[in-house]
Amino acid sequence: MASSQHLDPHEKPPDHIRNVYKKYQKMKLRDLDKDPDIIDFKRGLLEEQKRHIKVIKEYNPEELTAAFRAFEGIQEPTNSQGGLIDPPILVYEHSHMPGLHILPALLPPSTQLTLLSRLLHRDLSNPLHLTNLHTHYTLAYPSNPTSPSRPPNPLRWLTLGGQYDWTAKRYPTSPPPPFPPDIAALLTAVFADAEPQAAIVNLYSPGDTLSLHRDVAEGCRKGLSSVSLGCEGVFVVGPGDAEGEEREERDWEGAGKTVLALRLPSGSAVYMGGEARFAWHGVPQIVAGTCPAYLADWPAAGGGEGGDFEAWRGWMGGKRVNLNVRQMWD
Repeated sequence: MASSQHLDPHEKPPDHIRNVYKKYQKMKLRDLDKDPDIIDFKRGLLEEQKRHIKVIKEYNPEELTAAFRAFEGIQEPTNSQGGLIDPPILVYEHSHMPGLHILPALLPPSTQLTLLSRLLHRDLSNPLHLTNLHTHYTLAYPSNPTSPSRPPNPLRWLTLGGQYDWTAKRYPTSPPPPFPPDIAALLTAVFADAEPQAAIVNLYSPGDTLSLHRDVAEGCRKGLSSVSLGCEGVFVVGPGDAEGEEREERDWEGAGKTVLALRLPSGSAVYMGGEARFAWHGVPQIVAGTCPAYLADWPAAGGGEGGDFEAWRGWMGGKRVNLNVRQMWD
């Protein structure tokens, strides 16, 4: 397996991965729905995909239910809160991408809503958490973390824990701000192999993309975890060789199919560990109109207009929020 010390953060992605990225960047929704290559668990796996995608793990429902309730601040379940999570949480892996774990339905709606509120009300208001706006402007953080004002439209990302230096493409050597402990506990319950020390929260709208890249700044090989909220994103992932050099294209039992494309709905997650840790990956498309109804009007009160957060109504219906978490050091 490659190590980050051998990988150049400025290296360009191989052409065969870029070609797949460009294909989905240009693809219309009607074609995306019918595309035979994309992995879409909501549509159902196609027969050829079932040959390569297998369940590798099923979570203990009692343990995950306890983690979700603890995160939401629920002490004891009531009849309205229900019992154990249903259906079971399954983890899938593709035979062409060992180490890439796919969780198509991880977080229940109530946990998604709580996570969204913690990220965009509490953590966005914390001056220790820099944003893309603060790299160019001197801005005051709101004194009220539950301000009814919408986030500014140019907001593209914020950082939690270790503050990544986008220019130098590395983490500062100074001690990082503490990672939010409740989010860390939630993620550790699912992805126990890595300690949450730093995260980038990306905010996307339809038409936005995330360029192909590799995460090589970390001083360890612990896996990356990523959780999606809101509109679906198309996620493209493919490896170079063990030392980061370009792989040659192959046929189905090799070429092009080493490059995977997934539709990631709200509440889904991926984990990139093992051989997939330093794979190239990016988001060529945000699929408009796919935000689930339970998130679309967050945080406006349901059942009619009015309330402190009325200005937000419909905002999340056109957004995808992605929480990408990593361990910086061993």
